[in-house]
Amino acid sequence: MSVILHKVYVVERDDYANAGMVSGSVKQTLAQIGIDPKILRNIAVACYEAEINMIIHAYGGAVSLDVSDDGIIHLVFKDPGPGIPDLEKAMTPGWSTASEKARAMGFGAGMGLVNIKRVSDTFDIKTSPSGTTLTLTFKASI
Repeated sequence: MSVILHKVYVVERDDYANAGMVSGSVKQTLAQIGIDPKILRNIAVACYEAEINMIIHAYGGAVSLDVSDDGIIHLVFKDPGPGIPDLEKAMTPGWSTASEKARAMGFGAGMGLVNIKRVSDTFDIKTSPSGTTLTLTFKASI
């Protein structure tokens, strides 16, 4: 396996004005290389939810996109903290620690991680006070 496409995006903390820009760019990039629309939709949902989580809950972070010649799409979302205090609760539909500001803008329904896991082929999350890394894969044909 070798990587045929690699991109890195930056997500800024509390940057609600640009929420969705990274996921939109990822979707556009993958559409240009011919990823199936059904798979693309799942990737866009997962990427958007993870990006919003970084804006709302983390101190910003980075998103890396890698596409392998075997058709596997890897997305890694890495932030510098503060981590998820109770991952089990965070994986519970409807449970949220979103601020009133986020809720007032229509975010923070507590479905982010649940939706990400539902649409991803693989889902791995590691979290501590020094940061969270969410690694997702999607199987596509190129």
